[in-house]
Amino acid sequence: MDLHHIRRGSGKPLLLIHGIGGSWCSWSPVLDALAAHREIIAVDLPGHGQTPPLPGGNSFYALADAFAAWLREQDLVGIDCVGSSMGARLVLELARRGVVGAAVSLDPGGFWAGWQVPFFYYSVAGSVRLVRGLQPLLPALTGNAVGRTLLLAQFSARPWQVPAAVALTELRSFANTPTFDELLRHLAYGPRQEGAPRGSLRHPLVIGWGRQDRVCFPSQARRATAAFPDAALYWFDRCGHFPQWDQPTETVALILSVTDRESSPVMVRQDASVTN
Repeated sequence: MDLHHIRRGSGKPLLLIHGIGGSWCSWSPVLDALAAHREIIAVDLPGHGQTPPLPGGNSFYALADAFAAWLREQDLVGIDCVGSSMGARLVLELARRGVVGAAVSLDPGGFWAGWQVPFFYYSVAGSVRLVRGLQPLLPALTGNAVGRTLLLAQFSARPWQVPAAVALTELRSFANTPTFDELLRHLAYGPRQEGAPRGSLRHPLVIGWGRQDRVCFPSQARRATAAFPDAALYWFDRCGHFPQWDQPTETVALILSVTDRESSPVMVRQDASVTN
């Protein structure tokens, strides 16, 4: 299938993959800064933005299969890539399959366990139901710091600082994504994410995590790095589920350090004391 996408900038291509309910616009806080160094290809996943849903169901692995096929059709196999949330899990899956180059996975889903599974499902489902009900009021609510704090507290460590236009675009996208409910259930209760054995990845992989992530708790980083032992782990301080919102400058610096020169070392922040 054809995925709607935009291209910005020039240089070595860099693919950006948004999370559930988002679109290519999810990268707007970092898009221009990245496009100053790379040719950016930012996609709308199936059932998101301007890309229609898949005809046979929209589970995570159906998206992964369709996306891998699209990379081959577009002659983009081996492209460096960055993903956020569900898109970050998709980056891990594409890296496991060996179809992408250097990769950055920001707060990937798929590594919750026990009580974290229903917490993820019901908390996100509840948030989206609320946003759908508030759609006529979203411009006013996102236009002030108090409204953004109330609506984005689960997703951002500093929701009052998220730009109003970013908040409005993202929340409208959450509310209007036709595949959101189907995908959310598959993400929570579908097959677990497969890992990649040590030594199997040919390109650098860094998993970035916000220390204040209330969607994918920081403790899940241990499971992610256990599944992908070749990956380096990078911690964002004062950061929730979306580093591109809370720490845009640091996010750009990390992405460029990982994907510009594959031989360059990446600064990794480890913390064995992380809980939740």
